[in-house]
Amino acid sequence: MKLYKLKTVTRRDAIFMIGALGSSIMFPFSSTASSKMVSDRINEITNGKGAEESDLFLDLPEIAENGNQVKVSFEIESPMTDKDYVKEVYIFADGNPAPNVAKFTFTPALGSCSATTRIRLSKTQNVHLLAAYSNGKYATTKSKVKVTIGGCGG
Repeated sequence: MKLYKLKTVTRRDAIFMIGALGSSIMFPFSSTASSKMVSDRINEITNGKGAEESDLFLDLPEIAENGNQVKVSFEIESPMTDKDYVKEVYIFADGNPAPNVAKFTFTPALGSCSATTRIRLSKTQNVHLLAAYSNGKYATTKSKVKVTIGGCGG
């Protein structure tokens, strides 16, 4: 059996580690996404075309008592034929550590475009829905959710 010698931590190293931990606790806002990050992500997906604000059905609670489990439902009216259907649906949150929350892929064989899931929200924020259609067009909508306790950021 080989013995390993433990490395001692110098006073200078300890002060540096305490300072790094303290600054990460004092400034947690720097680790969250922003509206700009969401719009950049939408522009990346749409290849710079952007998405028009549309009347997509996005069902979220106005107030979420627990940010750890927020129910999200959406339904998009589409004929879901081989030539006209919703290909992908993205969900983004502009207050979480990363803007990407979920991605759904649809085919005409499904017959309808709807889904329900639960997401985790760190604080009060906007939740964005982006739909990509088979004809190359994009539509978006958003809704604000007030998170009272919990969440993925505290």
